[in-house]
Amino acid sequence: MHTTLHPWSPNDKDQLMNLCNSVDRRYLADRLPNPYTMEDADFWLNLVSNAEKDKTGLFRAIVADNTIVGSISIECKGDIFRIDGEIGYMILTEYWNKGIATKAVGEISKLAFNLLDISRISAKIFEENIASAKVLEKNGYILEGIMKNAVIKNGIIHNVLHYGLVK
Repeated sequence: MHTTLHPWSPNDKDQLMNLCNSVDRRYLADRLPNPYTMEDADFWLNLVSNAEKDKTGLFRAIVADNTIVGSISIECKGDIFRIDGEIGYMILTEYWNKGIATKAVGEISKLAFNLLDISRISAKIFEENIASAKVLEKNGYILEGIMKNAVIKNGIIHNVLHYGLVK
């Protein structure tokens, strides 16, 4: 399966809406609207376009065989944490366990170190998300700690694993 990353464009709106309405949300932040509307897609596409111009983040569609199957980003933090970017990604369930996430994390991490003014990338994942931990570890991310009772999702409190990759 041929996979690539490409910058989001207004032409991706329908596929973005399909992705966001179809993705497994079990380990995702609640900031992703549900249901995901045309207005949400317009807002997101404008946000990522401006972030790319301002170099405050990298946002890419994950494309497999000419179909958008996921999204990946590294968003720069602010203030004293401005040399750190935080990675996040999601992939449609039917594309799990195919090496797509591993490849995407590796590619965007290299790209971010080249294009953004950061010296490290952080990742925070649910402790139960073993597949995501493996993806990060395969790309050289190191487990830096466990944040106990750090997040709440669907009324359940979870621990969060904090990973880091230094330039």
